[in-house]
Amino acid sequence: MKIFKKNQITILVISLMLIVSGYLNFTNNYKNVETSTLVSDRSDENIGDAQLVSTVPSENEEKKVEELASGKPIEESKKEETEETNSNVSSQDDYFISSKLDRNTMYSETLETYQEIYNNSNSTAEQKKEAMKKINEINNNKNAIMIAENLIIAKGFDDVVIFVNDGSISVVIRSDKLKEEQVAQIQNIVSRELNVNAEKIHISNK
Repeated sequence: MKIFKKNQITILVISLMLIVSGYLNFTNNYKNVETSTLVSDRSDENIGDAQLVSTVPSENEEKKVEELASGKPIEESKKEETEETNSNVSSQDDYFISSKLDRNTMYSETLETYQEIYNNSNSTAEQKKEAMKKINEINNNKNAIMIAENLIIAKGFDDVVIFVNDGSISVVIRSDKLKEEQVAQIQNIVSRELNVNAEKIHISNK
């Protein structure tokens, strides 16, 4: 009887140990499954977040697209456009400056020639009279041209140069385009100040 009881106790203890071991194993597995589920849920959330990333191209991406289309960097293209604009402006400045300089140089040389004739003791009275007449004409033209150019600029034009050649007047305006009313204004000023008919005035823009 004692031996039987000992065996029963031993079996009971072993059974209890197996039950406890199974319970502990089950608990650990449940925790692992729950942890895995949480990780999976978080991964799903992250995947959802990734799908919400904006597909609008950034400023840098737009620049890259423009650069690929033009074949050169955007900054370089802008620099070339600025240089081209400055070059055009500089070319216009050079034209008006050099034209006025050449015109005034011609007047100065012509005046000097007539002045020498007038001051020359060998010149006849008639020659001196003619030389003085030319000197007065040139000075009057210079003054009339200066006044006309200033009045035209006062109308809002950037620059102008006027040439007088045997009664024909050439007027070059610094402007991309001239309207009819602007041409009429210029004609009136030049006609009045240089005392010439409108049909003898030729206006162009540059």
